[in-house]
Amino acid sequence: MSDKLDHYVSREPFDPTAIETLTSEQEQFYMASQWRMMWWRLKRHRVAVIAGIVLILSYCSIAVTEFLAPYELHSRHTDYIYAPPQGVHLFHEGRFVGPFVYGLKYRLDMKNLKRVYTPDTRDPQVIRYFCEGDEYDFWGLFRARTHLVCAARGGTLFLLGTDRLGRDMASRLLYAGRISLTVGLVGIAISFILGITIGGAAGYFGGWVDNVVQRVIEILRSLPELPLWMALSAALPVTWSPILVFLGITVILGFLDWPGLARAVRSKLLALREEDYCTAAKLMGARPGRIIGRHLLPNFMSHLIASATLSIPSMILGETALSFLGLGLRPPITSFGVLLTEAQNIEAVALYPWLLLPMLPVVILVLGFNFLGDGLRDAADPYANL
Repeated sequence: MSDKLDHYVSREPFDPTAIETLTSEQEQFYMASQWRMMWWRLKRHRVAVIAGIVLILSYCSIAVTEFLAPYELHSRHTDYIYAPPQGVHLFHEGRFVGPFVYGLKYRLDMKNLKRVYTPDTRDPQVIRYFCEGDEYDFWGLFRARTHLVCAARGGTLFLLGTDRLGRDMASRLLYAGRISLTVGLVGIAISFILGITIGGAAGYFGGWVDNVVQRVIEILRSLPELPLWMALSAALPVTWSPILVFLGITVILGFLDWPGLARAVRSKLLALREEDYCTAAKLMGARPGRIIGRHLLPNFMSHLIASATLSIPSMILGETALSFLGLGLRPPITSFGVLLTEAQNIEAVALYPWLLLPMLPVVILVLGFNFLGDGLRDAADPYANL
């Protein structure tokens, strides 16, 4: 004899719109495109989102570097050579003044033969905003003098100190970011064009084309990377202008970075070219270029995006290393590597440690790209749960 089960009836009023809302949400999930699902997964990766925001702000600053920098790139302050960073304060003698810095006064230490700077606590210098400062040439379009922040009138604003010529390190770091970040983007564009074109041809056609491409890739990958960069960079004529040197370094970095991507594209296309939709496109008379560009590449475009975010840091590090060794970009062009050449001796490390600050943005950018690349790689996984 079975036990009698109680029957429960909900007394809540029936709401048909709740079922319709649930159905619409399910339809939105099942009908979402691959890119939308990637975005949903990426938003759950908080570290990757934060890294993406940092990188977006960094690249947006490229467009307005002159406005953000307190001083013009080549502005010199001969009375403040190797001046230490000035700290920002809010209160002076118990009274709120706003963001300000204390003026610097120095004396010459004849025993150690160095300048000794001390903050003058009787001289608070209030920081100005949206102010008139050094004149600059904005993208070669017009002359302007407006800056986001400026020193007090007759005062100084060295948030990251100065170098051996009395130039503001904070301003030079902003200008250096424009060059180093641009090298990464242009270099990866060249690398992607070569990698996708050569790797796509090897994977789609196979045969002797694949054999030739594989042998070339093996030769390039067997060569030591840094010595090869140094040799090619040293071959650039010293008479070239800074712009031509910049283009030369970018092209070198792009031409030497494509083998890894080409091998990944080849392996993907070897598997995808046997799919039914690829065979159907061939039977309909589609040309190889259209099949590769419209049917094969979109199937692993998410992988290519993740690869790009992981390849840009290697471009930035390559330019920094070459410039640091004196074989890359040279003054008057300013990059992170050029700034680090000031810190090549133990004197800079011991007496003027702020000259090592260009390492900080390099570390932040490389970590940002790596975190974003990890997030994109997880988001592009078709078997990941939303």
